[in-house]
Amino acid sequence: MAFAHEKLDAYEMALDFLVLAHDVIEHLPRGRGHLADQLTRASTSIVLNIAEGAGKFSGPDKRRYYLSAAGSTAECAAIFDVLLRLRLVAEDQHKTAKELLDRMAAMLVGLAKRHQKR
Repeated sequence: MAFAHEKLDAYEMALDFLVLAHDVIEHLPRGRGHLADQLTRASTSIVLNIAEGAGKFSGPDKRRYYLSAAGSTAECAAIFDVLLRLRLVAEDQHKTAKELLDRMAAMLVGLAKRHQKR
């Protein structure tokens, strides 16, 4: 028996990003705990909001959670920009993360639009 969120490509992508973010976090130098904590919270928030949104019954409830996940996606993108500027992440990791986040954001906006009141 699968949960509704497990059927969503955005959920699988969010889990993939979570793993990528975790790998980056594990390699941050000492003294960068604030960035690690923020990235941990934001990347986890994407996964959890997608799951919670998929589990809601009303369209407006689903939409709210998908948009919240999209907001956390934008936050993760900004964190990766900060990490790149501070030379704490390689350019190839930054590019991979941003491409994944961009695709995920598009999916989340699409899910939110699907549940928009007409």
